[in-house]
Parts: sequence; C-alpha cells; structure tokens
Amino acid sequence: MTTRRTATRVEIPVPSSSDNKPSSNDPTMRAAASATAQHSPTLPTRLESLLLAIYPTTLLLGSLFSQLSASSRRATYLPDSQAYSAADAPSYFAKKGNVFNVYFVKIGWFWISLAWAGFVFTHRGLSRRSGRQEGGGGSGDGDQGFWTRRRLQALARYTVVTSVWILVTQWCFGPALIDRGFRWTGGKCLALSSSASSLPPPEAAAQVEAMSDVERALSHAACKAVGGRWAGGHDISGHVFLLILGSAMLWLEILPVVLTSASGLREARLVRGSDGNVTSCGPASGGPHAAETKEGGPAQNLSFPTKLSLSVAALSWWMLLMTAAFFHTWFEKFTGLVVAFSAIWGVYFLPRGLSGWRRVVGMPGV
Repeated sequence: MTTRRTATRVEIPVPSSSDNKPSSNDPTMRAAASATAQHSPTLPTRLESLLLAIYPTTLLLGSLFSQLSASSRRATYLPDSQAYSAADAPSYFAKKGNVFNVYFVKIGWFWISLAWAGFVFTHRGLSRRSGRQEGGGGSGDGDQGFWTRRRLQALARYTVVTSVWILVTQWCFGPALIDRGFRWTGGKCLALSSSASSLPPPEAAAQVEAMSDVERALSHAACKAVGGRWAGGHDISGHVFLLILGSAMLWLEILPVVLTSASGLREARLVRGSDGNVTSCGPASGGPHAAETKEGGPAQNLSFPTKLSLSVAALSWWMLLMTAAFFHTWFEKFTGLVVAFSAIWGVYFLPRGLSGWRRVVGMPGV
C-alpha cells in the first residue's frame, strides 16, 4: 500500500503595521515574528547550513595543512602547473597522475551526472503524485508516472547547474569564464623559449610562428596545445569549483527527498508566494518516502542508485580535501568556492523567495 505525500503549508501570521510588538499573550505570533525576523526564505536551514559549512571548513583545513607542513617537505612545487613535481611529490594524491584525479576528477561531471540520473530517475518518491505547492504553480493533477513534475523540475535544476559548469570551465561563447578571468587579471600565454636568434633561419622562422600562435592562445588548453605556459593571472580553481558544485547539487537533491524523512531530520523551509506571504514547506511525516525510512533508519533502506549518489558526493569531498592540501593557492581555492556557492544559491535557495523562478526549477522534495 502506498501513501500520498502532501507538502506541509503553514501560513506565518504577520503582525499588523499598527502593532509595534507582537502580543505577549500570543506565543504563536511571537514565534512567527521571531522566525521572519531572523530567517529569509533564500537562506539555508540549519541542516543545510551545517552541510554547506563543510566546504569552507575543508578548504581551510587543507590549506592549513599545506602551510604547516611546507617547511618539512623537500618537494618541488611548480606554480605554473599549480602542482608538485611528480618526482618528489609529498603524497600520492599530490600527483596530478593519481588514479582518482585522472579517472574521477578529470571527468567529474560524468560521474556527477551519472549519480544524479540514477537517483532522480529511479527513486520512487519522484514518480508519485504531489500536492499543490503554494506559489509553485500546478496542483499535481495528473502528476503520476515517469515524467512527473518533480522529475521535470529536477531536470530543470540539473540543466541550469550543468550550464553554469559549462560556462565557467568549458565554453562561454569562446573561452570559458575561468580563462577569461585569468586574462582579465593580467594572465597570458607565454612561450617557453623567447629567443630564436641562435637558431638556423628555417627553425627560427618556425619558432617565431609558434610564438605567434602562443600569443594568440586565449585559453589554458590552447596555450598548452601550442607548447606555451599559462602564467601571470588569477586562476580560479576549476577542481574546487567542480567538486563543490557537483557534490552540493547531489546533497541538496537527496536530503529533502530521503534523509529529511527520517525522524529528527525534518526541517521546514520558508518560501514566499506570489502574494508575498511567507509559508513553511517541509516533508510530511506520512509522505511517499516514509516506506524507505520507517524501519532501521534511512541508511539501511537506501536503494543502490541513492547509495551511489552519496558515494560520489563523499568521494568528491575527499578529492576536495586533497585539492585543498596539495593544489592551488588559498585565494584560487576561495574564488572557486565563491563561484560554486553562487550557482548553488541561485538554483536551490533563490527559488524559495521568487515564486516565478520556483515554478521553473521547483524545490527538491516538494
């Protein structure tokens, strides 16, 4: 027997403008006023805040480890490649050729996408009829089967996040934003050897042509392809950006659907409707995910795709720690964090305050 999940909607009363303070005899009014004064719909809940705090904490710990242990290392750090020399790297994970970097991080969005698809297209809670979401549009009528509203909105969120990843790291109507930022901050592609005077004329002409190609290189990949050296600018850490963006997306898709159905982890999210009213929206205790968590806690009943998604998110965190410890400068890691958090906020938190945007991308678990 299946149960139907309905989104919990609790109107938060707002005191009239004539009242400067909530009535001392009305505890509900006092609690509501306190909640609206301290929290905005576009801010994370306490559980989400703890989750997101893991990322800057990881970068801080990794950077501290890197600084404190630098004096005891005899390794050679190569600023141009933002990595240690493979010959005397202080750790296996400090080598760019380590298996996790080559087969996981380098093709990280493939694993993130695979984990996301496995969860979204197999989890039973996303294939059932949903109740009306205030300000979110639609009543859920006919929202049953494979292409449900929840799955379509999850696909919309994934599309937006993936588009951000492409624009930042792959292509943005030409060079990616990371490459553009590098050049905007004074970076350019430099030739490894700038002198051709000692070479025979044919070889000198060939080197001059190669130098011209180097000067025209507008991206890190193009510079490397022509034998140049990408130097002089601020290089936003693409690894930090990718690992935070992908793993945070997985966590924020999974938590409201699975883990927050467990006792003690339920926490309502505030949303603002098209009429301006603030409502509280959280998982109902008897929702469609209850069967997955009612016995022995959620961890014992998770499906394989869900476990795969959690494993990919966990491995992403580990590689983020390794990146923080062995690659890039602290400021390059910080800017990677800021760019990733900006994208996550725009997809998972901004819709709670904008009903029009919420109609497009929805909210996980609602």
